[in-house]
Amino acid sequence: MIQHFGRIASAVLLAASAAAFQAGAQQQVPAAPADNQAEPAQNPSAPAPAAAPVFPKPDPKNFNASHPTKDEVSAFLSASWGYDENRVWQVQAILKTQIDGLTKVIVYIGDKTGKEKASAFQFWAMPDGKHIIAGDDLYPFGEHPYTANRATLQEQADGPYRGSASKDLLLVEFADFQCPHCKEAQANMDKLAVDFPKARIVFQNYPLEKIHPQAKIAAAYGYCVSKLGGSGAFFQFADATFEGQDGLATPDGATLTLNSAVTKAGQDPAKVSACAALPATSDAVEKSVKLAEDLNVSSTPMLLINGRQMPVGGVAYDTLKKVVEYQEKLDGIQ
Repeated sequence: MIQHFGRIASAVLLAASAAAFQAGAQQQVPAAPADNQAEPAQNPSAPAPAAAPVFPKPDPKNFNASHPTKDEVSAFLSASWGYDENRVWQVQAILKTQIDGLTKVIVYIGDKTGKEKASAFQFWAMPDGKHIIAGDDLYPFGEHPYTANRATLQEQADGPYRGSASKDLLLVEFADFQCPHCKEAQANMDKLAVDFPKARIVFQNYPLEKIHPQAKIAAAYGYCVSKLGGSGAFFQFADATFEGQDGLATPDGATLTLNSAVTKAGQDPAKVSACAALPATSDAVEKSVKLAEDLNVSSTPMLLINGRQMPVGGVAYDTLKKVVEYQEKLDGIQ
C-alpha cells in the first residue's frame, strides 16, 4: 500500500523499479524547483518515436557544470537501468544553477524496439556528489549508488529470513501484514526463494498504522513468533496471516486471525500474545520501521536488492528476476 503518493513517480524512475519503470518512465516527470537559470538554446524535448530512437547531438554549451561529469551520470544510469537490454539513453545537458554546487541534469530515454515513446527526464545532482533529487524526493547517486544502503542492511536488517546465512545477496522485503499488495507480492517472493537459493531473503516489519490500524499488532505477533519459534515458524505465521488478511479489519477479528496463525505456526497463542504486549516488542517493531524510514522506503511492499529499491507488488516476475540477476552481476556475486 502506498504511504506517500507523491514520491512514487520519481521512485519509479530513479530506483530503477523494474516493471514499474517500464510503465512509468515515459510519463511526465514531476516539475523540479525553478532555478531561474537560463535554459540552453535548445532545451531538450522528447524526440519523435521511431523504430529506434535517434537522439539529437548534445550541444557542448549545455555542459557548463563541473560535476557530475558525463561519465559519472552514464555510470549511474547504467547501474540503475542497465538490466533492460532495450533501454537506451543519452546525457543531454549538465547545467549550473544559481545554487552553488546544485546541478541540473537532463537525459533522453528511449527503447531500442521503438515500442515506447522516447522522453526527456531531468534530475538535480546535489553538491555532496552522493545524492540527487528527482521529483520531490532524494536518491543515492554514483557509479555504485546502492553500496551504502547495502552496508546498512547487512548490519541492521535483523528480521526472520529464509535461504542462505550469507549476506552477499541480500533481499530485504519491507511489508505490512494488512497491506493487500503485500499479500499479492508473496507469490513473487516465494519464486525468488526458489530461483536464488544462495540469497538471504529477510522480512522486515513496516506497519503503516495510519492506514492499517491492526498492522502493528500483527507485526508484534510476527516478531514474537520468530523470537519463540525461529524463522521457519515465522514464515508459516506470515503465510497464514496473509491468507486470513480480511480478518485484520477489526480489533476482534485481528485477535482471532493472529491467534489462528500462531497456532498454525506451531506456537502457543497465550505466550505470543504476552510477548506482543511487551514494550520491548513494540520497540523492536519501531526499530524496523525506523530502518525503513532511514532508507527512504515510503511504500509497501518494497524489496531492497543489495540496497536497490524496487516495488515488488504488481511487478512481472521475469522482470524482477532480471533485476536481481543484474544486481548480482554489478556486485560481483558468482
